[in-house]
Amino acid sequence: MTVNIQYIGIDASETLSAFTKEKLEKLFNRYEFLISAEVHFKQDEKQHDTGKICNIELSLPGPRIFATSNEHNFEVSVRETINDLERQLKKRKEVYKTH
Repeated sequence: MTVNIQYIGIDASETLSAFTKEKLEKLFNRYEFLISAEVHFKQDEKQHDTGKICNIELSLPGPRIFATSNEHNFEVSVRETINDLERQLKKRKEVYKTH
């Protein structure tokens, strides 16, 4: 499992990195065909109530899977993004089962 985390325009956080890796590890354990993950954290200054953006792109056989979410804090944003990815992975796994 390879996880690359980038912080764009904000300070790096060890606790946020550990939280994100822990959540992604559950996905990697459930879906053995995953290769790596690219995670980007950034903050949108224009949105005051939300603006904490998390982008995650997963590498796997076939097209890559991407999800993003914009919430009031990064932990919620990570959870929402991973939930979106999990829905996409379930669909992809169904495709693999038929072949």
